[in-house]
Amino acid sequence: MNLGIILLNLFLTFIGSFLFGYERQRSHKPVGFGTYTFVAMGSCALGLVSIIVYPESPLSLLGAVVSGIGFLGAGALIKTTDKIFGFTSAASIWVFAIFGLLLGISQYLLAGVLYFLVWAVILFDVHLEKKGIGSYRKKVIIQFHGVDNIKEVENLVPFGIKDYQLISTEINKKEDKCALTFLIEGTKPELTGKIRKLYSKEWCDLISIS
Repeated sequence: MNLGIILLNLFLTFIGSFLFGYERQRSHKPVGFGTYTFVAMGSCALGLVSIIVYPESPLSLLGAVVSGIGFLGAGALIKTTDKIFGFTSAASIWVFAIFGLLLGISQYLLAGVLYFLVWAVILFDVHLEKKGIGSYRKKVIIQFHGVDNIKEVENLVPFGIKDYQLISTEINKKEDKCALTFLIEGTKPELTGKIRKLYSKEWCDLISIS
């Protein structure tokens, strides 16, 4: 493999992974351009080494990269009290290791198709996030006084909302207070309007969104 091909493969890997990582960092995701660039570049370099040093049997080294990169992806997962975030970042780290390997062994067509499909998935995921659909539903906790107001809260929440789910109910009979926790699907303007309507009620004490 001549020097020109080696430099071309490294350059393509750098540009592709840097642009993707930059978009992820701008979107405030757990993993930014540095991680994607390093993972892809390292995989590309190992792919080049496997072809240069072991031209007749490079699969063992290539397979070790794909399986070994999993620990780094696991580090992208963020656990809260009731949710785990970062699955997309963890999976994309693994995919970019493969992207780097494909360019390292000069499989330009496969690398290009993979890169295009990754961007297609990410752009669609951004659309879902803006709409608040699926895993991007917001957890809304409504605290209020007056146990008798539970039914009114349950009736007000679904109005104008595409999808919602009541996941917990807490009742403090002694203090006559309640807290209902919902998972609500919707855009930011929809949720803002809903919150304002609920908060305007005399019985509403606190609303939190996460």
